[in-house]
Amino acid sequence: MSNIPSLIGQTISHYRIVESLGGGGMGVVYKAEDTRLHRFVALKFLPDEVARDQQALGRFEREAQAASALNHPSICTIYDIGRKMAGRSSPWNIWTVRH
Repeated sequence: MSNIPSLIGQTISHYRIVESLGGGGMGVVYKAEDTRLHRFVALKFLPDEVARDQQALGRFEREAQAASALNHPSICTIYDIGRKMAGRSSPWNIWTVRH
């Protein structure tokens, strides 16, 4: 996780990153504002070393696919998954943020 620089204040696609929500071995999660739809979402980014590991990348994509198939008030909704981030190839997920 240490090789992911802080993205606070940056804009990735149309998401303005507001604050860090936490992180672990599978990535860092940031709170971001969707500047098109004016809602808050969470963006999850993988560290480069995980993104280069095909098994870990597969787990990440399966996690996103499985979560996107669910619809429940206690489970976040997946809006998108992407593979480009500020010139890097680290995959990212876009999640809803529940308050």
